[in-house]
Amino acid sequence: MADSHLPASAALPGGASDGHYPEKPAVRRRQGLASLIPWFFIALFFLFITAFLILPSITVLLGAFFENGAPTLKFVRQIFGRHYLHAYIVTTELAALTALIATVAGLVTAHIVQMRGTPQWVRTGITSFSGVAANFAGVPLAFAFISTLGTLGMVTVWLKVIGIDIYSQGFSLFTFTGLTITYLYFQVPLMVIVITPAVQGMRKEWREACDNLGGSSFTYWRRIGIPILTPPTLAGFILLFGNAFASYATPYALTSGLIPLVPTEIGNLLSGNVMAAPQLGQALALGMIVVMGLAMLLYWLLQKWASKWR
Repeated sequence: MADSHLPASAALPGGASDGHYPEKPAVRRRQGLASLIPWFFIALFFLFITAFLILPSITVLLGAFFENGAPTLKFVRQIFGRHYLHAYIVTTELAALTALIATVAGLVTAHIVQMRGTPQWVRTGITSFSGVAANFAGVPLAFAFISTLGTLGMVTVWLKVIGIDIYSQGFSLFTFTGLTITYLYFQVPLMVIVITPAVQGMRKEWREACDNLGGSSFTYWRRIGIPILTPPTLAGFILLFGNAFASYATPYALTSGLIPLVPTEIGNLLSGNVMAAPQLGQALALGMIVVMGLAMLLYWLLQKWASKWR
């Protein structure tokens, strides 16, 4: 009965009046610091983007359109000259060809992997290999192909032993054909990774409904499969095109810049291997940014279109 005369705040330890213990200052500080951790990493992300994407893009833009503080179109006009326009054409052809082959090969591979009769070890092996090979590029990839299909490469020597000299028949790893084969090593696995979720999204009920309505396998693919897979397949093609268009280390390590490609031309101009013309290199980089921006815009539009089917 004595407790009923005490104030409500004195009835609980620490003066709590609502039945809960008040949070201690140290606990509040720890909770406050914990809430700041996500913002810290978000700030690091934007700092990274600013340092390696936004600021270089601004530098390229200013360098391409200004000379000694005065606006000029001289450098932009030079990229439409015969040599650099040829570099854009060759780069586009290489990117489009490898993207087309990899799109078809990756789509077929992903479909075979996801078929019900495919053994699990095959599915696991192809998926694991795709994850590794899609990120295997640059100088290590060039060295691997030189060791395999170079003039004295392992496969080249083996074929020569059995009477097949691929180099005497016109093949060379250090040409457009060699670059195409090298690019496909990482382009096909990348397409497998990109298109697999779309293939997995094909519901078996759609196939059963087609069968129940008397449709053949051709009818299923013509009326259901191909229309549904077309948007993600086109999106994958554009992604592969951009990936090949921007590749620098692999073609440079493999051909030393002998094949005119836009990334290697930019590297030569900025490093002074041929001549030191950083502003012309920035103008070439500006054209590359425009191409990549259009590719990213198309990729986003196709992904948005494909999301309607999910």
